[in-house]
Amino acid sequence: MALYEYVTQEQLAGFDKYKYSAVDSNPLSVYVMHPFWNFVVKFLPTWLAPNLITFTGFMFLVLNFLMLAFYDFDFTASAAGHEHVPSWVWVAAGIFNFLAYTLDGVDGKQARRTNSSTPLGELFDHGLDSWACIFFVATVYSIFGRLESGVAVLTLYYILWVVLFSFILSHWEKYNTGILFLPWGYDISQVTISLVYLVTAVVGVEKWYQPCLWHYLYRDLFSFMIIVCSFTVTLPMSLYNVLKGYRSNTLKHSSMYEAFLPFLSPVLLFVLSTTWVVLSPSNILELQPRIFYLMVGTAFANVTCKLIVCQMSNTRCQALSWLLLPMTPVVLLAVTGVVANETLLLYLWTAVVVLAHIHYGVSVVKQLSNHFSILAFSLKKPNSD
Repeated sequence: MALYEYVTQEQLAGFDKYKYSAVDSNPLSVYVMHPFWNFVVKFLPTWLAPNLITFTGFMFLVLNFLMLAFYDFDFTASAAGHEHVPSWVWVAAGIFNFLAYTLDGVDGKQARRTNSSTPLGELFDHGLDSWACIFFVATVYSIFGRLESGVAVLTLYYILWVVLFSFILSHWEKYNTGILFLPWGYDISQVTISLVYLVTAVVGVEKWYQPCLWHYLYRDLFSFMIIVCSFTVTLPMSLYNVLKGYRSNTLKHSSMYEAFLPFLSPVLLFVLSTTWVVLSPSNILELQPRIFYLMVGTAFANVTCKLIVCQMSNTRCQALSWLLLPMTPVVLLAVTGVVANETLLLYLWTAVVVLAHIHYGVSVVKQLSNHFSILAFSLKKPNSD
């Protein structure tokens, strides 16, 4: 028995019919990374389960987040006059980030190599990718920090939301068209950031204080590239593909309302979290940026995972994620000052969100493992008793 049956019988039936369909047209991915991953996967033992590869890669990103949380919890270590993050941490971050990216690329190849491809593998991969967004963004933020030479915590908050919505766009697109169009920005950003970590270890964070073009700093380039890429490439292409399907009557859902329904919960989450940020009596984002980002990123991952389940099972997306229901009174308690210790409230709510998301993930994995009669982290067959 699963801990809780989050996946309905209708969705299980949909998973039985699921066929993977994706388009990857990024030259970096097609001509460089895929040949590299094809080379790497040959060195992996055939008994190694693809989901274990996926999980190991994800844990490298979590390890990066935890390392930087230890040395730069408040995102101030990169500022002038502060004790900087040790160089070896940036070396480790660069290696771990590239390892995570590589393992994310070879897990599917290992599945095909061992004839163990299942819908659970894709769901597990994309589900962890949705959570990895926050660990990736928060770790990169430590390069620039939040003070004079860095990026304001409020600016980074909105940049985080741009990254999160860019991620969900691909799965919203697949929810409507049945095809996953892999974004170009992912591969480019992973290779670039891995190199930036290593360069930072050599030249120091002071390098990023200097202007890179005229009077614009590297921090400005960092923000500019993320925002421009999202609004000039990712968003227009997703809208184009969905609207093209709508005009040709090939969408999987019958109306524009149904097509855009998956955005309801993410938008409500944005409204709730931004309300907390703007109306916070103690300016909670300035006090606890790392924990607030973690709360938002984890809640968003939970919403996204439920969309991925619906997208893969070809079922209707839920209009409202249940996690937003208790979040509403939490935000009200915070902004009205009813709870005096806002930091404690944030920590408690973040713990609830993280534990709820882990519970959801474990339950879904167990339920699908039982349904397909497989083991999530082993290629051995489960006992028949």
